Amino acid sequence: MRDQMEKHQSWLYLLFIGLGLSLGIKAPSLAGALEQWLWPLLGVLLYATFTQIPLLHIARSVKDTRFMAALMIGNFIAIPAFLAVVVMLLPLSPAVLAGVLLVLLVPCTDWFITFTHLGKGDTARATAATPLLLLVQMIALPVYLWLFLGKEWFQLTLSTELLSAFVGLILVPLSLAWLTEYVAQRHKAAQRAIHRLGVLPVPLLALVVLVIAATQVNSVFGLSHVLLQVVFIFIGFLVFAALLGKGLGKLFSLPPTSARTLAFSFGTRNSFVMLPIALTLPSAWQAAVVVIVFQSLVELFGMVAYLRWVPSLLPDDSAS
Repeated sequence: MRDQMEKHQSWLYLLFIGLGLSLGIKAPSLAGALEQWLWPLLGVLLYATFTQIPLLHIARSVKDTRFMAALMIGNFIAIPAFLAVVVMLLPLSPAVLAGVLLVLLVPCTDWFITFTHLGKGDTARATAATPLLLLVQMIALPVYLWLFLGKEWFQLTLSTELLSAFVGLILVPLSLAWLTEYVAQRHKAAQRAIHRLGVLPVPLLALVVLVIAATQVNSVFGLSHVLLQVVFIFIGFLVFAALLGKGLGKLFSLPPTSARTLAFSFGTRNSFVMLPIALTLPSAWQAAVVVIVFQSLVELFGMVAYLRWVPSLLPDDSAS
């Protein structure tokens, strides 16, 4: 059953995205009630994903200096440089520019782990990297926004949103997964439970994308003129991110699974954490919120494509 779901997962996600969009358009009040389930679903999704990881290998993953160097260079040097070029070449309004920068400057620290797992990347390294990714982005984002947008943006990111997301979506599920693995070493019932949990990542991720599509579709369509300004930026970014993963993987002589992990890290952004920050902005900056929401929808379709494209872009020669 698990193999069949993972084989057909791309179509499943597209189906649930379509269902979510239809629900959001035809029954917005019902769709709004689903929003409270987003973070709990993400937490359970990550717990189920973490239980499938040999967590004892995480210490070894942190010591992989070549992978970590490639990950940091890609996320915090190459991608900001790419965005600097975009900013120079494309005339965007301040609100739209703020949304683009808020969402694309910071790497994802939650569901990129699930996509890495489903896209045949190295989930242990992805999990090991999340604390460092979050720590560096908390320090780097205010500096980036100051450089791109001016000093008044420096304090907007100094909030508790990043810490609360890290605790709720990373530390709690990870700790529970560690506990589950510890118990499984002593009890066969826990081992069987871990095996059953392996079935959950695909259907849970399908539910997550349904909730996002349903709850955000109307806010996106409300400022449709903004979308034309950014859709090609987000699509171009996804292509650039995958190629960057391949390039840095080759430069640092990484195995295909690690290079795939780079591609998924570069391609997924921290929209769930940046959205609450954007919602605190004055009404004149509403376009920034729409841009962030729209990026999450584009990213969902992009990750469906990544699940097929990235393994073929970075084939495992040893498996042939």
